Amino acid sequence: MSILAFSVLVWVGSFSAGLVGSLTGLGGGVVIVPLLTSVFGVDIRYAIGASLVSVIATSLGSASTYIRKGFTNIRLGMFLEVASTIGAVVGASIATIVSVKFLTIVLAFVLIYSAYLSQRPKTECVEVVKSDPLAEYLQLNGTYPINDGVMSYQVNSLPAGFSIMLLAGILSGLLGIGSGAFKVLAMDQAMGLPFKVSTTTSNFMIGVTAAASAGIYLSRGYIEPGLSMPVLLGVLPGAFLGARILIGAKTQTLRIIFSIILVLMALKMVYNGLTGGV
Repeated sequence: MSILAFSVLVWVGSFSAGLVGSLTGLGGGVVIVPLLTSVFGVDIRYAIGASLVSVIATSLGSASTYIRKGFTNIRLGMFLEVASTIGAVVGASIATIVSVKFLTIVLAFVLIYSAYLSQRPKTECVEVVKSDPLAEYLQLNGTYPINDGVMSYQVNSLPAGFSIMLLAGILSGLLGIGSGAFKVLAMDQAMGLPFKVSTTTSNFMIGVTAAASAGIYLSRGYIEPGLSMPVLLGVLPGAFLGARILIGAKTQTLRIIFSIILVLMALKMVYNGLTGGV
């Protein structure tokens, strides 16, 4: 296969990953790494490096829109970013020294969990309870726009959310997936934030988390421009198109298909890891 044909195929695959990742709320990174390794036979460390570059770009590209519309909690995001950035550096450092088989098995289990998350119902209304005292002290509570005005919300269980963010950062650096699903889990489930605030704040954070770990991959030579460029140019327009479609689309069927694809990729990666095919 020629370099041009390979680049075009990677672009098409990356565009599809960005589109589907945006529609399902899990991000394109969770698709890019298994796509490059399972379909195109790319070494998993180079696939992770390319995925991190695309995560940075998509986060920067869409975060400004959500901030301008008033959904993103910037103060909370900056506070939690301390944990995820530390985790990202730790994860990236581990990823460059552990075996490829280990990375493959871990990624497979993360894919299966991501498939599960994509099927969970996402409720917007949250029960208003007493705010975490630390969150009040740091002024992390906020508001977000709704159809007829704005709604206030309280941040709860801040230490628990901070701990989950540390894990999300480690997975991001280890696997190059952005770990948006785990960031949303921390804010939506553990901290009781509205889902729109959780997803938009997560989007704001993943670019910084990815940048922290991308520097380590770059210093170790695992970011290849010839691979990262078509991935970046594919994921960006795919993610923006997905965001536009998501406004009026019913995506339940797409979520089911997406989950099936993730599980199949995960099983293939487990098989390859156990049989020495990676």
